[in-house]
Amino acid sequence: MKKKTIIITGAIAVAAIIIIIVLFSRAASRKGISNLFAESKRGQFDVVVTTTGELQAENSVEIMGPDFTQARNIRMQDIRIQDLVPEGTEVQVGDYIATLDRTSFDNTLRDEQERLITYETNLETAILDTSVNLSGLRDNIKNLTFNVEEAQITLDQSIYEPPTAQRQAEMALDRAKRSLDQELRRYELRIEQEKSRMRNANKQFTDQERRIEDIEKLLTQFIITAPSPGMVIYKRDRQGNKRRVGSSINPFDNVVATLPDMSSMLSKTYVNEIDVSKVKPGQTVEIMVDAFPEKSYTGVVLSVANIGEQLPNADAKVFETIIKVNESDLILKPSMTTGNKVVTQTITDVIYIPIECVQIDIDSIPFVYLKNGTKQIVVTGEANENHIIIEQGLKENTLVYLNVPEKPESFKLVGQDLIEVIRERERIKQEEEIRIRDNANRMVGPGGGRQNISPEMRERMQQLIESGDTAALRAMMPEGARIAPQGGGQRPGGGGQGTPRTQGGGQ
Repeated sequence: MKKKTIIITGAIAVAAIIIIIVLFSRAASRKGISNLFAESKRGQFDVVVTTTGELQAENSVEIMGPDFTQARNIRMQDIRIQDLVPEGTEVQVGDYIATLDRTSFDNTLRDEQERLITYETNLETAILDTSVNLSGLRDNIKNLTFNVEEAQITLDQSIYEPPTAQRQAEMALDRAKRSLDQELRRYELRIEQEKSRMRNANKQFTDQERRIEDIEKLLTQFIITAPSPGMVIYKRDRQGNKRRVGSSINPFDNVVATLPDMSSMLSKTYVNEIDVSKVKPGQTVEIMVDAFPEKSYTGVVLSVANIGEQLPNADAKVFETIIKVNESDLILKPSMTTGNKVVTQTITDVIYIPIECVQIDIDSIPFVYLKNGTKQIVVTGEANENHIIIEQGLKENTLVYLNVPEKPESFKLVGQDLIEVIRERERIKQEEEIRIRDNANRMVGPGGGRQNISPEMRERMQQLIESGDTAALRAMMPEGARIAPQGGGQRPGGGGQGTPRTQGGGQ
């Protein structure tokens, strides 16, 4: 009896498990079916360029290193940061910030002090030599003066001598006077020489004293303090690397760190050359901060660089773009990573579907699979990272496959009349690309020097002409030389981040 009860209980448990499995499978099947389709919707469509940026203060006080402009007698050189307070440290006016390595300048100071001793010795020697030399010349002048007086006495007494003796006395007096005159001129010249020598020796000495004073004054700036209250943020160099202990500053870029005003923040980002023609100052931006994913902010594009740059580990040129954050929030700190969605265009009252729904056959004709079993050719428009506009071929609230369905060959192809529309738009697009390349060739070719473009920009445009990258060419060309694309002339997904998948013909 007991054994029979166990068997019945086990059978009931197995049956219950089977029922649960069947119900779960059906629920999963229904869930899979509901997730297989997307519904075309009508409404406002935002074309968005998505970038990653970094927060920085709009205004900040720079913490400067030694100022070489006030010490022109010192050879400029890079200076290593020996110690630096941690980034994010809150400081008040006069608080310690950093210490710079003074080893090289200490050695220079010792060398210059030894040189000062040499110049001082040279000056003292020059003073003594001048005194001795001029004293000897003055003694010689006195002796020659006595010679003139003696010659004069001899001449005066020669009146009782024969004419020949008188003549000899006259000649002796004349020689004595000439010797005295020559010695007086020599003495004057020697004075000027000694004055020049003294000036040079004194100048060397005073210049050396000033050089030492400059070095000593410069060394007082090797202990850096805060010029105002705030939070210390490390300065980034031209390569984008933060200056920290072991980094160097140079006389032309001697900022060690900054004290940002965090009441007004910017997001510094870079837009690739394909999308930069869409981004303009004044456009609205949705900003997310990685550190606080639950929060969002709004912003506006302040500026877009005219010249692209090559960032490390990047293949394409990018353009620096500055976005102002509209809101003020104490949790926002410099160097935080942001996700920026720049709304480059807003289109009202259009039909759009997820970009995954659009397939492309081998003839570059876009189409979608409908739930009713048809393969519908569509005319696509602008796209963003998630959705794409369907200008022709779909009505509102139509169910469309998100992926390629099973047995796609069984779906009936419809909408062949739209192929001509797509071909015509492709033809217009190709003509525009030809005109863009022709304009670019005129700008970089003979006579193109009249255009206001830099040699770097000219070289980059030549590379883009050779590669056939028309979108990048349009972005680089001056505003007056650009040719705006006609609506719908680009490939599906060309206006956004995503690209429809390519399928084989007939699928």
